[in-house]
Amino acid sequence: MDGIRQLGYAGLDVSDIDAWEIFATEVLGMQATPRGTGGDAPLHLRMDEYERRVSLHPARRDDVRYLGLEVAGTAQLAAVRARLESAGRPATSATEKEAAERFAAGLVRTEDPDGLPIEVYFGPRLRVEEPFHSPRPISGFRTGDLGLGHVVLCVGDIERSVAFYRDVLGFRISDLISFEPAPGLEVSVTFLHCNPRHHSLALVQAPLPTRLNHLMVELHSLDDVGSTYDLCRDRGIPIAMDLGRHTNDRMVSFYAQSPSGFQVEYGWGGRLIDDANWRVQTHRAASIWGHRLGGEA
Repeated sequence: MDGIRQLGYAGLDVSDIDAWEIFATEVLGMQATPRGTGGDAPLHLRMDEYERRVSLHPARRDDVRYLGLEVAGTAQLAAVRARLESAGRPATSATEKEAAERFAAGLVRTEDPDGLPIEVYFGPRLRVEEPFHSPRPISGFRTGDLGLGHVVLCVGDIERSVAFYRDVLGFRISDLISFEPAPGLEVSVTFLHCNPRHHSLALVQAPLPTRLNHLMVELHSLDDVGSTYDLCRDRGIPIAMDLGRHTNDRMVSFYAQSPSGFQVEYGWGGRLIDDANWRVQTHRAASIWGHRLGGEA
């Protein structure tokens, strides 16, 4: 199936874009590009040679605004559009101007079963001639063919959402986690991949205030994670979950609370999937160790 190759970019609605710019650049180590004119102009954030990986849009409420999913080229984009139409999902081709605003050569817009705008595109604009330069002394982000990182979405109907991302867009199930974060509260999460990264997307059926539970970015060095953890502590940035290691993707990470309230997972060491040998597993715990809530002792 000619499906999605990577989670290429994410657009976020944020109510305090100035606080986000400080958080994204001075703490996370992303590189901001100059904003356009007008109060509604987004702030684009670089993590590598891509023109941008994250776009921050001024808004009254905080949540994910859209996700950009990359395919290889025009034939693959047409194939995805045909599958969307066959499944009865909306599929609208963007104009050249609209695609250019997303730094893409071509783009088809749809939405997932919960109404989240999904932008399937090809031909991302790169800035190889202007290498990524982090404002912080970090080794950089693990992106490339693995994409931006991953997002965890809160959905209304897990079976319907899994069917959309798996059967229509071509994601593949990595594994499942079913656990009790609190007595009597059972949570099930489905993890999906579209390239060797263990998961670019995870879905949980939960009535949370935002559709976005968290965004994950992965670093090249464990020291980057440790130094950023210390920086969050020094700056008084709330730690939603302390340092720990996950059972499924084996990521060593912590979760910082963003200025929007939802979390950013900052990690290192995620495992890669070889589809030829991978088998789906179910885990009964989210972490091997750590990831205690609020950094509690």
